[in-house]
Amino acid sequence: MLNLPRLFAGPRPGYDRRNFLATMGSGFGLLAAQSLLSNGVHAENDIQSQATHSSMGNPLAARTPHFPGKAKAVIWLFMNGGPSQVDTWDYKPMLAKKDGQPLPGFDPNTGFFTGQVGPLMKSPFKFARHGQSGAWVSELFPNMAKHVDKMAFIYSCWSDSNNHAPALFKINTGMSRMGFPCAGAWVTYGLGSINQNLPAFVVMYDTLGRGIPKGHSLNWGAGFLPSIYQGTALKGQGEPIDNLIPPQEINKDQRQRRQLDLLNRLNRGNLQQSPIHQELSARIESFELAYRMQMTAPEALDLTKESQLTLNMYGMDNPKAKHFAKQCLIARRLVERGVRFIQIFSGGMDNDLSWDAHSNIVKNHGGFAAETDQPIAALLSDLQSRGLLDSTLVIWGGEFGRLPIVQKGSGGRDHNPHTNTLWLAGGGIRGGTCYGASDEIGFKAVEDRVSVNDLHATILHTLGLDHKKLTYRYNGRDYRLTDVAGNVITKIIQ
Repeated sequence: MLNLPRLFAGPRPGYDRRNFLATMGSGFGLLAAQSLLSNGVHAENDIQSQATHSSMGNPLAARTPHFPGKAKAVIWLFMNGGPSQVDTWDYKPMLAKKDGQPLPGFDPNTGFFTGQVGPLMKSPFKFARHGQSGAWVSELFPNMAKHVDKMAFIYSCWSDSNNHAPALFKINTGMSRMGFPCAGAWVTYGLGSINQNLPAFVVMYDTLGRGIPKGHSLNWGAGFLPSIYQGTALKGQGEPIDNLIPPQEINKDQRQRRQLDLLNRLNRGNLQQSPIHQELSARIESFELAYRMQMTAPEALDLTKESQLTLNMYGMDNPKAKHFAKQCLIARRLVERGVRFIQIFSGGMDNDLSWDAHSNIVKNHGGFAAETDQPIAALLSDLQSRGLLDSTLVIWGGEFGRLPIVQKGSGGRDHNPHTNTLWLAGGGIRGGTCYGASDEIGFKAVEDRVSVNDLHATILHTLGLDHKKLTYRYNGRDYRLTDVAGNVITKIIQ
């Protein structure tokens, strides 16, 4: 009988448990690991290649775009819940004429509440023309109305889902199911970071305790991309980032720096022994980024250095708008410091806690417009006055629109995947333009229909990225943000 204790009495020199597990089974375990981990970066373009990216010491290093892009950063103002296009930007006088009439041939499955289908309902808000472009704007937005000549309106966006979570995944990741990288992750993967001491991708959600969007952090996740590219979410209450201020006892003798140096050496040693671990370099960089953030992020998030005039312009003295004003002002400060992609969510989880106006659209949209109108207008003015608007793409919109009919007995509107209005400004966008159109009552997009893939292709284009070339090999296939579709909306680009 074999004397097993004696057989394994001591380890061979240079042969530890990791090596044993890696080479067991004649190396088949290692081959399997290599196959899984080699689903890394693959892009047939001049930005990255699989070989280049796998050997990169810093996965967030700034990279050259495919072609010169006007935009260097993105601020996406996301009106969570689905704002009504016919009550905000898409003026429909025919809807007022047909108020109270049934919508012939309407499919009750279009919205979410199939048993609450009412007649057509005119907008309770007045519209007026603004700017040299003469764009129609609801009375909800008296401040943003002053900036219409900076905006390109897209009146014909559509979605393939009438449910929040799939629609949120669709507009954020290009897919209506979970598990895919969001637009911000793709942008930071493609371009890297300008400022190595701050996250390249920052997310801000509701600060009033109303929750986060349906689908939660998957809306700003990296999916199958390395985790370093996911969004860094600033908490709505308390410290914006956990452990941003290190304990005093760790800081006073550089103990934390020495701990990180030791961890770095151990990880680098393992990376040299097993170079197939492409994800490990991203993890190493995430530790280092967290340390650098402790040095720089508090200053970036500190608004006390801003003038009182600036604070008041954003609405910090306005109780209704103060929370969103703070987020918009932080967004400007982050863009100034080289943060690549910022997404701000207005509204929280459920119906009345977001733009999801199933009941009393006057109260719902009136309330959220009062929170966001002044801060967003101030953000546009501030970016322009500092020379940042030309290089910053600003986006306004939600996951879908709302039906032109009333949700029976509620005074609100149900979900509408058939049409939605968004606007873009700055970052190479041709201001004062309109693209596409919905029908006469704002029910369906009928002219120059814009898919989410088209929107994403256009966003990437402003940044100098060709959406067909920005790819990542995963499970034997080259994936991209726009999947196998998408056309750049050239008419709204300078």
